[in-house]
Amino acid sequence: MNFLKRAFWSMKAKKGKTLLQLVIFTVICVFVLSGLTIQSAAKASSELARQELGGSVTLQVDREAAMEKQQSEQSESDGPPQFTSTPISLDDAESIAALDHVQSYNYSVSASANAEDFDIIESSTSTDSSDTESEQAPGGDQGRGGMVQADLTVNGTLTSDEADSFSDGEAEIVDGRGIEESDAGSNVAVIEQTLAEENDLAVGDTINISSASDEDTTQELEIVGIYETSSAGSDQAMNFSFLNPYNTIYVPYTAANTLKGEDYTDTVESVTYQMDDAENIDAFIAAAEKTDVDFDVYQLDANDDLYQQMVGPIENVASFAKNIVYLVTIAGAIILALIVMLSIRERKYEMGVLMAIGEKKWKLAGQFITEIVVIAIVAVGLSSIFGNPIANVLGNQLLDQQTTASAETASTSMQQGPGGGMMGGGGPGQAVSDAFSQPSEAISSLNINVTWENILILGGIGLAVAIIAALIPSISILRLQPKNILTKQE
Repeated sequence: MNFLKRAFWSMKAKKGKTLLQLVIFTVICVFVLSGLTIQSAAKASSELARQELGGSVTLQVDREAAMEKQQSEQSESDGPPQFTSTPISLDDAESIAALDHVQSYNYSVSASANAEDFDIIESSTSTDSSDTESEQAPGGDQGRGGMVQADLTVNGTLTSDEADSFSDGEAEIVDGRGIEESDAGSNVAVIEQTLAEENDLAVGDTINISSASDEDTTQELEIVGIYETSSAGSDQAMNFSFLNPYNTIYVPYTAANTLKGEDYTDTVESVTYQMDDAENIDAFIAAAEKTDVDFDVYQLDANDDLYQQMVGPIENVASFAKNIVYLVTIAGAIILALIVMLSIRERKYEMGVLMAIGEKKWKLAGQFITEIVVIAIVAVGLSSIFGNPIANVLGNQLLDQQTTASAETASTSMQQGPGGGMMGGGGPGQAVSDAFSQPSEAISSLNINVTWENILILGGIGLAVAIIAALIPSISILRLQPKNILTKQE
């Protein structure tokens, strides 16, 4: 009789053992397939997150190097070193912007100013800046003692949409428009809604401001947009008006440079380059370092925190799924080998008789392999039906656990100040925690679906396990002679 027919009749005659092997093999295949599909879903989600979030690289002054330089120059002079910032030329900024992988870029210039013909939003404990208030404002030259009087923070930008507050969702335009690239060289402004309402200002009106470091430098700005901010400001905003988020206005970077002085013409304080893919950050930095930009003065800081926070839990899940595949495959092969071995040992007499009448050993081995391979094929088919829902439940539960654990870790570590001290509510730790919560919502679930690739890989693993499980115990029996087998059986 053909060994394939014998395999069929043997499986039919021993339905109980066949069913047991099928159940065990199906369970193994379900877990292997779950691990494969979770890995595929995690990889796809990671790539999607990388492409959507990208990453940013900021070109700015290397403050540490600048301070070291100042300390070295004043080592023989009296008094503490005075830090001076070297602005970035537009030529340098644009030469880097022309490199590959730059999706967009934005300039940033910070200045301070005083209101000339409108009222600022007073902080609760501040007094009128023109009388007694002496505030250290951002940007520009500082007055005597490093202090200047200021009402307003002026943020110069290439496009307000890519300014931090707007890109983070902290601020949004509620009337008019934002600052656009075409506004460079124009005197236009976007002001906060509360400031506008307090002064009955609307889009199309004009306001006058003066430089906090040079009262003779004034500007008339046309209001082209009004924005609303959700920022509560820092604790210092209670004491200094220019830190009050309602007193922040956005202007083209050229207008901010005018407030800072002639030395800042055609320069910016920093440039943020948005990458097309976070994976390309290292390549971009390497290419930028080959340009003519003086990196003894400037530095490139990569910022892909959002991407790392998003893919961290996904990578942990993928790693766990990979371990599932390895462990289940190895353990399954061992369990099946033991079951098949016991089954074959019980069939010694059958094998001895068949070999005694001239049946070839390879056909006997082929019979056992055929029996387990048929079971494996059925098990793979069943696992493709049950594997997808099980993989979804398992994968998303793992993701929820990893996301929660990562969020708690980030929140705890960022709320600790230097030396392990805890930072107060609303400080940097809270800001980072909030930033973490935003991307985590985008990965609250994995899109897990069984693909033909997963099934083919599972089929290959299943067949390999089946053949190994049947072949190893078969060899131990088939190496015996028919006479020895039948004698021992008697």
